[in-house]
Amino acid sequence: MTIETLVRRTDLDGDEKVRMRYDQLEKLLKELRARNLPENSITFINSHISSLNGIAESGNALRRAIREKQNRIIAYLAKELKVVPKNYYRNLWMATGMAAFGLPLGAGLGISLGNMGLIGIGLPLGLAIGMAFGNGLDQKAAQEGKQLAFEVKH
Repeated sequence: MTIETLVRRTDLDGDEKVRMRYDQLEKLLKELRARNLPENSITFINSHISSLNGIAESGNALRRAIREKQNRIIAYLAKELKVVPKNYYRNLWMATGMAAFGLPLGAGLGISLGNMGLIGIGLPLGLAIGMAFGNGLDQKAAQEGKQLAFEVKH
């Protein structure tokens, strides 16, 4: 079983943002075709591609649908197969580091010094901690061969 192809649409030439999303999804599918994926994963991906091929809308509605399908495919691959795009963990842990580490550090610093204006100091610290942890996970995924030669660009 092989991964379906996206139907090339004629209405993409007028909208640069939609075309860029479409091309990005095509790159992801090309990268996935080069891998040996289990049948259930291919079935999952094909169901999303066939529903995307059946969408009649264009413009922003199509762009949102492409983004949603791409995100669902990537989330499925990360959860089920532990296969992720480049910088997946860095982007995931950057926000988590700010929320889980940065805010408590800043709040603790602000309370201990009696100046709650210092709560903002913890955010860059949490950002750095999250990025460092995420980069470590990305390097581990690359060493194990579980990283796609594809990066999500928003």
